[in-house]
Amino acid sequence: MTGNNQSAHSAASCKGPACILRKPRWNPYLVGAGIGILSWIVFAIADKPIGISTSLSAASGACLIPIAGADAVKSSAYWKKHVPRWDYGMLFLVGTFAGALASSLVSRSFAVETVPTVWAERFGPSVGKRFLAAFVGGVLVMYGARLAGGCTSGNGISGSLQLALSGWTFFIVMFITGVITAAIMFRRRA
Repeated sequence: MTGNNQSAHSAASCKGPACILRKPRWNPYLVGAGIGILSWIVFAIADKPIGISTSLSAASGACLIPIAGADAVKSSAYWKKHVPRWDYGMLFLVGTFAGALASSLVSRSFAVETVPTVWAERFGPSVGKRFLAAFVGGVLVMYGARLAGGCTSGNGISGSLQLALSGWTFFIVMFITGVITAAIMFRRRA
């Protein structure tokens, strides 16, 4: 057995509550409840909502320091407001990556995939084309997140948990836009 087949077999033969960690996919209702509980814990301990885009932009400022110099970063109006530093947000950013990596390793579903099958079927096997699309998409999403003052987790999850109209509006618009984008990008060829 290889990759996902092996992880699916080991998860199926595993018994007990600890075996949930070995599953490559978890129940979305349990995960949603877990995110809600995590939000409560974060609000109680850090007195901040869940969010990652501000920390990601602060991390980019930290990465820019060796290239442009600390004075250039300090003089930026944006990074004066979002100073690159180790705080709750930066720990959340690093923890998100580390948690995803740990989960994929424990479930034995870790794989380096430069061109996903769904992408290759629609757009071809070009790694460069895939990386360019991912980069441009990432820049657009990050620009939109910073323009809106928060990302999917900040505006959507934390905002809707606080019953903020902006959070619910964000979720509805994101869902509709995602469906339309998927329909356009992955429509079947005639």
